[in-house]
Amino acid sequence: MPTFAYTARDNTGKVIKETAEASSKDALLKQLRDRGLNVDSVEEEKAKTTAKKKVGGFRLFGGKVSMKDFSMFCRQFATMINAGVSLIRCLDVLEQQTSSARLKEIIRDLTIEIQGGATLSRSMAKYPRVFTNLAIGLVRAGEVGGVLDETLDRLAMFSEKDMELRRKVKSAMTYPVMVMIVAVGIVTFLVTFILPKFMDLFKELGMTDDQFPAPTRLLMNASHFLTSKWWLAAIIIFCMVTAINRIKATKTGKRYYDMLMLKMPVFGPLTHKIAIARFSRTLATLLASGVPILQAMETVAGTVDNDVISDAILLSRASIREGDTIAAPLGESKMFPPMVVQMIAIGEETGQLDTMLTKVAEFYEGEVDAALESLTAALEPILIVFLGAVVGFIVIAMFLPLIGIIGELSS
Repeated sequence: MPTFAYTARDNTGKVIKETAEASSKDALLKQLRDRGLNVDSVEEEKAKTTAKKKVGGFRLFGGKVSMKDFSMFCRQFATMINAGVSLIRCLDVLEQQTSSARLKEIIRDLTIEIQGGATLSRSMAKYPRVFTNLAIGLVRAGEVGGVLDETLDRLAMFSEKDMELRRKVKSAMTYPVMVMIVAVGIVTFLVTFILPKFMDLFKELGMTDDQFPAPTRLLMNASHFLTSKWWLAAIIIFCMVTAINRIKATKTGKRYYDMLMLKMPVFGPLTHKIAIARFSRTLATLLASGVPILQAMETVAGTVDNDVISDAILLSRASIREGDTIAAPLGESKMFPPMVVQMIAIGEETGQLDTMLTKVAEFYEGEVDAALESLTAALEPILIVFLGAVVGFIVIAMFLPLIGIIGELSS
């Protein structure tokens, strides 16, 4: 739809200058007047200035809504709905409250859609990059059941828990990544700048390439490659990254990649625990909001971000459709620990599946916390030793020829 820039005044005389998408100028004028605004001017923006340009489906500016902004949006939305504020009024307040330009634009469009007669869930479905199937499913369930405030509150709680889990994982990985970056930087500096100066000095003292020790020759070859053929190294790295991304983009490639991630030492069990925690939390949230089990399982399969576990969930969904229990097919998949399967079975038997899933989620979130702390504590000394060993090898390799020269002079 075309984008229009408009100037209007509200009932207090406040001037509003904003942009909005609409099918036509007349449609936008009607929407603005329905909102109680006095329109001064409406002009269609030119294509080159509209929407800050989309390239390949992504917006160059303001195209992303952070998890923090989304979580705050859900929490404030739930609070206002629970307080009895009308839906349109809630959206107006949220539009003013948010600091995200992209989210502000989306909320404005949601307001226009709802004023035009659309439901909130249907309006949110226009923005799948911001509102996931989980969010849309919860809102739809809340609209049907007349408990939108409860479902929005659950969505806010879920997004906050998910954001906290992601923050902990990112925080735990920050230190190792920083150490590796420093290590690569130091090694590159020594090999490309310091080592050549040492080699020139040794050659001035009469040493030939054949006289250098093996570690020194190894570093010399590495230095020559990085200084003279760095572009080839860049092409190789680029091709490798592109090839991995292309393979991951295929269904088979993504499945093998996810299987490899689950089988990796140390990181595999951590990845598995994160997936189980997300599965349990998501399914518990959906079931507690009244979403039908088949729809909930389909939504959950798309949120675990691992095709191996996702396929197991979808197989379970197919079995449920034929009248089987949830726990039995999950147990047969071997992707869910016995404790999780038993808790789900108990939840089915007692009619408290959402409660049991919440307990499973809390347990595995605690397991993830413990695993991250152990991983961080173990990686710190390992990385320090690794960095020391690499730098030590380079230093020794540079000074070995000097030791040889001193030995020859002393003899």
